[in-house]
Amino acid sequence: MMNDPRSHGLWEKTAPAPPATRPLEGAVSADVVIVGGGYTGLSAALHLAGAGVSVVLLEAVEIGFGGAGRNVGLINAGMWVMPDNFPKELGPVHGERLLELLGSGPYLVREMIEKHGIACELETSGTLHCAVGTEGLKELEERARQWQGRGAPVTLLDAAETERRIGSSAYAGSLLDLRAGTLQPLAYARGLAHAAAKAGARLHTGSAVTYTGEAGGKKIVRTAHGEVPAEWVIVATDAYSTGPWEEMRREQVHLPYFNLATTPLSDNLRKSILPGREGCWDTKEILSSFRMDQAGRLVFGSVGALRGTGIAIHKSWARRALRRVFPQLGEVEFEAEWYGKIGMTDNALPRLHRFGRNVIGFCGYNGRGIAPGTVFGKVLARHILGEIAEGDLPLPFTDPKKPSFRAAREAYYEAGAQIAHFAGERF
Repeated sequence: MMNDPRSHGLWEKTAPAPPATRPLEGAVSADVVIVGGGYTGLSAALHLAGAGVSVVLLEAVEIGFGGAGRNVGLINAGMWVMPDNFPKELGPVHGERLLELLGSGPYLVREMIEKHGIACELETSGTLHCAVGTEGLKELEERARQWQGRGAPVTLLDAAETERRIGSSAYAGSLLDLRAGTLQPLAYARGLAHAAAKAGARLHTGSAVTYTGEAGGKKIVRTAHGEVPAEWVIVATDAYSTGPWEEMRREQVHLPYFNLATTPLSDNLRKSILPGREGCWDTKEILSSFRMDQAGRLVFGSVGALRGTGIAIHKSWARRALRRVFPQLGEVEFEAEWYGKIGMTDNALPRLHRFGRNVIGFCGYNGRGIAPGTVFGKVLARHILGEIAEGDLPLPFTDPKKPSFRAAREAYYEAGAQIAHFAGERF
């Protein structure tokens, strides 16, 4: 995308083509206009169009251009926040409601993929949250206790079982979550787009919103060459927000994250490294993640941006880290490299905003976009359809709030990751 191989890397090389789209031209009317072609916007478009609602979706660049086309592809349940902290942070009603909704989020993703025949390399064998040292294991023990107390299918594995599943002795244990799994993230986004278009949604790419207002009792959304009057507007631009709703981006701190994909591993190596194809990430503050794609490429990622001096530093560190964790790999060759931005809120939980009469949107997925984006798109659709009253929404409406020292914190994250990786931080 955008003639930049580091924007979407492996995912753009291996994803099926998106539906044919074109920029918005002229005036078209709709019941609902959706701004943003990621998981939230596409899920909302699909659910609304499937219910017979007239929908126009406007994407500034291409389908899946933001986080939806750049992430690791882990379909996780919940958020980074410990389960017991949801009600502490949001109150008992919204806290438990949101936790239940996001805890079952991966099941909705599976349902959408099966129902619409989306080819996106879905794996349903779970994820492994990997413990680095005794402190990491203590964290996972507590996480397991809290999820198991709510009946979630999670199991704490010892070091031996973790080694058998991963093919590495680097970890003190792991938390297996059978709700979770992996997929090809850009392929999933494009599959949702195909399904939404088939249901009747009108998708326009290359259509950045430049103005929003109201006239004749309708919401007006304009692009460079067209406009849409509608009853409702869904803002689904999240961490990549620009234009009228840039405040959604400004209330999040960008955490850069990169991925590197090896060439396909030999059959012998595939038998010893992630033979069950679980997706993995660890408990370190500067975390790492790894998973297999369908062709047997090992996709390995960590905090950092592949630009400037970060390109050489992060790639060199990744080679060293992979040799330590998987010595059986030997020297690795990377077939693709890319990076993106994770939008982090100050409490690591998502937000629900009302930007005016009938203008609503979620944001702040904190690195957990696949399941929450799919779920929240459905929630917004059902709210507009009158199926979920405001009092029954998973979050209260709040005003966007700018975090303190956002620019400084973003610079610190990028520089800090380079320093840690240059110094050879222990994996």
